[in-house]
Order: sequence, then structure tokens, then C-alpha cells
Amino acid sequence: MNYLYIALTIFLTVFGQIAIKMQVAQAGALPADPADKLAFLMRLLLNPWIIAAFAAAFLASVSWMGAMTKFQLSHAYPFMSLNFVIVLLLSAWLFHEPLSTARVVGVALICLGTVIASQG
Repeated sequence: MNYLYIALTIFLTVFGQIAIKMQVAQAGALPADPADKLAFLMRLLLNPWIIAAFAAAFLASVSWMGAMTKFQLSHAYPFMSLNFVIVLLLSAWLFHEPLSTARVVGVALICLGTVIASQG
């Protein structure tokens, strides 16, 4: 049950990253003109999905505080590297971003490091 705090932190963090990427991709390129740039960013900040992503980041922090009451930081923090794995897979699936050999090997090394670090 204690690991639920860590899992919730991971889920909320990944949700926020994916939601922001989806909305920014739909919004298009950042304009060059400073006034247009400000209007573009304000539209994004008022977007319900972006607001939900910010709320998810806040709730992830709250969940992380719960995790910190149950685990040593040095035990819990390596699990945050699973964000890299999940975001890599979801970005390939949802956004058709390339899954290069270097990225897959890098994420595999992160997973290996997570397993090793969590054993201590």
C-alpha cells in the first residue's frame, strides 16, 4: 500500500507531461512576435488540459510527500526514473516519436539502475 504513493506520483507526473505535449502540439509553433508570443502562452495557460497538467504536478507533489513519510528518499527516488520509461513509450505511441536504439538502451540502463538502487 505504501508504494501507491510512489505509483500515484509517477502516474500524475507522466499525465502532466503527456497532456502538456498534446496541447502544445495542437497549438502549433511559438510565434516570433513578442505580442503574439504572449497571447499564445496565455491561451495555453488558460487551456483546461494545461491547467489539469499543473494540478497533476501539484497532486504529484502531495503524493510524493506521502511517500516521504513511508520511505527513505534514497529508496523512493530511483522509482522516479520510471517516468523516463513511461514517457518514452507513450511518446512513441501517441506522438510517433522515434524509438532509437540509443534511447531504448538508455532507458534499459535506467531500469537496471532503478532495480539496483532500490535493493539498497
